[in-house]
Amino acid sequence: MNIGTTDDSIEIVAFAPGLKLAELDVSIDKGLLTISGERKAAQTGSDDKTRDDSRTYAQERFSGSFRRVIELPQNADPDRVQARYTNGCLSISVGKREASKPRAITVQ
Repeated sequence: MNIGTTDDSIEIVAFAPGLKLAELDVSIDKGLLTISGERKAAQTGSDDKTRDDSRTYAQERFSGSFRRVIELPQNADPDRVQARYTNGCLSISVGKREASKPRAITVQ
């Protein structure tokens, strides 16, 4: 997971390859952004059926439920959240409140 910021938003990218959109859940409550889901165990063998005699030698991806909670800064606006899942990457953009954005002050 990568988290960054711009002048206008907080940007979060979570890598979740092999998941279907329906297996992801994103919510925001009281300044906490929660990303959760479940990855089913990979099946091996022919015709996508698990073989009884197969044993895992090495495995890079975990299976099962996962949950990540991110505490957002106070200037995050929970009403301005956009999420997109493309090619295994979940991109979330949380807008910043207008009052917190830097602005130029004219000196007279």
